[in-house]
Amino acid sequence: MKSLKIGLALGLFLQFSPVNADSPTSQDLGAKWCSDVKMHFYAGGPEAGGFAGIVAAGAQNAIRDTGADAEILYSEWDFEKMVRQLRESIGLGVDAIAMMGHPGDDALMPLAKQADAAGIIMTYQNVDPAGVRAKFGGGYVGANLATQGKALAREAIRQFGFKAGDHAIVMVPVGDYSRAQREDGARIVLEEHGMTVTVVDGDTTYASDPNLTIPVFGAALNANPNTKVIVHMGSDIMNVAEGIAKAAGFGPNELLQIGFDTSPQIMDAFEKGYVHLTSDQQPFLQGYLPVLSLCQTAVLGTGAINQDTGAGFVDSNNYKSVKSLADAGLR
Repeated sequence: MKSLKIGLALGLFLQFSPVNADSPTSQDLGAKWCSDVKMHFYAGGPEAGGFAGIVAAGAQNAIRDTGADAEILYSEWDFEKMVRQLRESIGLGVDAIAMMGHPGDDALMPLAKQADAAGIIMTYQNVDPAGVRAKFGGGYVGANLATQGKALAREAIRQFGFKAGDHAIVMVPVGDYSRAQREDGARIVLEEHGMTVTVVDGDTTYASDPNLTIPVFGAALNANPNTKVIVHMGSDIMNVAEGIAKAAGFGPNELLQIGFDTSPQIMDAFEKGYVHLTSDQQPFLQGYLPVLSLCQTAVLGTGAINQDTGAGFVDSNNYKSVKSLADAGLR
């Protein structure tokens, strides 16, 4: 449906009055109000992945609530695969696309131009391609990555009392700064505090098979046995925090491990003393809100939703308050 339902939108706006929702004069879009909108939603990682699974759960709930004719696509966090899939989505002539921004402005710009020319609405989640959005529009639902990484490091300094000269290992996806600015922001703050930081390159394949990081961190820890803290680059990798510590000869609470997001495995690691602080970016909202945003724009002609989903910190003192939701794959 390339022609947006602006007539419907105007009719709703002109007839609206602040009456009780049960009034016969109130407007109701109906249970399947977005069913005419064909949509592709990008969850980012593997279908069985922890973070991508929560994003997909949010999208699935929004699809159910709106009735959107939507398909969820998985990309194994392979940025080239995301671009190929996006090209295919545009070629199929869908009405709307909720896209992970990981490939960055340069890779997404020509495809966003094609989508715009074809009348396809786009919005973005998890990583903000700000240049693309500035030129072709679209909302962003996700954390402010640079702000989130710096905030995590400041909170870690506050909670754990790190001093100048203390050593940290930070995993940074070096090859893609649009994605790496979160972890690099943590590195910057730790170094500004006077700490010594070893950067470990975070290959994108690690998210699909996080066990590959165990020997990588093991080598870094062996070279720096006095390391106080590891900063992980996402929940998929922090899911194996216990394995990382044990393989390097560390017991519970002997090595601080911090990072981003929650999962059942991270909740278990909190209980066992292998994870100590995480910044929650609410991936469920990164699934739900983009679907809702595209539906509202397509059906009602409204502007895109922009939402910073950074929710604050989960630590050893408060993790039990979110554990049931994390265990259910919703937080």
